[in-house]
Amino acid sequence: MNFVPFEMGPIRPVDEADSLLIRTTRGCPWNRCTFCTLYEDMQFSIRSVTEIKKDILAAKEYFNGHPFETCFLQDGDSFVMGTKALIEILETLRKAFPSLKRISSYGRAQTMVKKTPSAMKEIFDAGLNKLYCGMESGSAQVLEKVKKGITPESIIKSARMAREAGMDATQFIILGLGGKQLSNTHAIETAKVLNEINPDHIRVLTIGVKPGSGLDRQMAKGEFILPSEAQIISEQRLLLEHLEGITSHYANHHSIDLLLEVRGRLPGDKDRLLTILDRFLSLSDTDQINFVLGRRLGYYRYLSDMENGLQYQFVEKQVQKIRQTDPDSFEQIFHNLRCQVV
Repeated sequence: MNFVPFEMGPIRPVDEADSLLIRTTRGCPWNRCTFCTLYEDMQFSIRSVTEIKKDILAAKEYFNGHPFETCFLQDGDSFVMGTKALIEILETLRKAFPSLKRISSYGRAQTMVKKTPSAMKEIFDAGLNKLYCGMESGSAQVLEKVKKGITPESIIKSARMAREAGMDATQFIILGLGGKQLSNTHAIETAKVLNEINPDHIRVLTIGVKPGSGLDRQMAKGEFILPSEAQIISEQRLLLEHLEGITSHYANHHSIDLLLEVRGRLPGDKDRLLTILDRFLSLSDTDQINFVLGRRLGYYRYLSDMENGLQYQFVEKQVQKIRQTDPDSFEQIFHNLRCQVV
């Protein structure tokens, strides 16, 4: 492997697969969420402007004129940087890579609301025009339970500030984050917040409780009960059903999601998306298990893949093996497979 002469962080959004990656911070300034283990052994720090500018120039030389159109600023929240410093980085980036059309970053609600509206506009004018925001839930109860450190009010305020500045925003939702206990609350309250802010993009992810996480410890104590795959789809249906008056693009787009075909533009595609969710929920228990196992093992991508008789029978043989050894273990197996997804 070729040596990369600049620093890179451990993560980027799915949509940034082909982007230039420039690290502005190390780790996450909050780093207390019970569902996340990504930065647990990493001390948060803001990189100096000198360091970052050196990396930008090193990247320019390394990629030797590659016409990047997109760049993502790593790690967890570039808005924790001072406004003047962030603008200097953005200006250096655009000069080094004049082909850039989009510069993006994660943005944490509690950090963004500390900026003034004029500062947000200055950051946008300097080139940062795309945000990825992990609201995860719109329920105050769920957000507090998972120690997210943000509130529905700060989510709404920060989203409005970003929109007024001209930034395109993606909001991430984690299905199943409220457990069985708060499933309906999680879905309905999240829909309410999304209806308030009308984000450009809504991206749903499916819960996978990482070993050693705070959520894992809550599960061991019985304080968090993991929903089944079908219950998570029912939760998603409730969320989607309550989305009203918005024009967001809605999508299951990560490999951890069960129904990747649930994607489209609201409100026009809403009925079609609900129909897909209903199609799964109307399957017999046998077919639901077959599809989920096939999807989690990579044999299926869409519900229609089950119509391939040979493929269905191949997956069914795997199902029968599990039934013979431990017929009550399917949901644990499905969850373990989700946890393996990066």
